[in-house]
Parts: sequence; structure tokens; C-alpha cells
Amino acid sequence: MVQIKWEMGRFHNVIDLPEEYEVRDLTTGVYRPSKSEYDVGKYDENRPMVYNTDLFQGTRTLHVGIDIGAPVHTPCMSFEKGEIAYFGYNPSEGDYGHVVVTKHEVQGTPLWALYGHLSSGSILGKRKGQKINRGEIVGWIGGKEENGGWEPHLHFQLSWSDPMTHDMPGVVDPKDRSDALAKYPDPRIVLGPIY
Repeated sequence: MVQIKWEMGRFHNVIDLPEEYEVRDLTTGVYRPSKSEYDVGKYDENRPMVYNTDLFQGTRTLHVGIDIGAPVHTPCMSFEKGEIAYFGYNPSEGDYGHVVVTKHEVQGTPLWALYGHLSSGSILGKRKGQKINRGEIVGWIGGKEENGGWEPHLHFQLSWSDPMTHDMPGVVDPKDRSDALAKYPDPRIVLGPIY
């Protein structure tokens, strides 16, 4: 497994968070909108009864990304220079809606990042292999009508392996936890200690 040591200032913010925001606990199975305009949902968190559309087959409850709740149209930025790997639209209820996947090289190792639940404008003008700079806007948070039906937020997920498409399973069956965490590392390696 690749180890990346996070250092203050090493990577650009993916979303500019205010000093105070809510850190969600969705392990209770009770889902309600956040009390704060900005919030963070945890990585490696089992969320029973949160994912109830057919997409999740009733068994996929373990979250393997980090959710960052923010207002619609909030810009989502690249944490490091890289390129556009994939982009598209996942239309199923409860899915990501509009997605951009970027590819980066971090300490000599390829690393892919998925930005999910974006606005439709986020994929316009994109092309595979398009270079992106550190801090460049990758997309904007989408509204419920275009982001799979969720409260406005960014699902940010990393992968050590090429997803080969504009999709990654952001929620897995808990029995697959070990394999999923090895493939999809904790996004705090680039986001820093946001919780």
C-alpha cells in the first residue's frame, strides 16, 4: 500500500471551508439535512438506512469517500496538478449525477480523484487528457435535480487504480471493507485533517 504523508499546505483545498462547519455522524441510520451550510461526512463510515435506492441493493452501506456539504454552485478545485481522466453523468436515483475524475501523480504514484454530485455545467468543455493546475476549478456543486437527488454536496474519493470510467463505488458492502479501503484510500491524505 502506498503511503503519502500529509503536510500543511502540501495540497490545495478541494473546497474552501469556513472555520466552523458540522462534522456529520451518519452511523445512526437517521439521515436529515445538516444544521450547517457547510458540513463533512466521514470516510470508512457504516451508514445503515441512508442508501435506500435500488442502486445500493440494500447491502451497500459503507462510505469510502468524504462528503463535503456546501451551497449549490460552490467551486470544487483540483488538489494538485494533473489531468481530466473521465467525466460524465450517472443518472440513476441516488447515484452521483455529474462526475469528473482527475488523474494525478503524487510522490511518483498515480492517484485518481472522483468529484461527484456536480452541476451539469461541470462537464461542459471537458476533454480526456486535458491538463489541470493545482487549485483550478474542476466543477461546481449541483442541486438535487441534477446530483442524484441528494442535498448539495461533493463526494470526493481517491483511488490507487484506474477506474476506467467516470464512476467508482462510493459506498460498498461492509463485507468488502478491507479490499475497498486498500483500493480507495482515506481522502484526508490530500484534504488534510478536516475532521
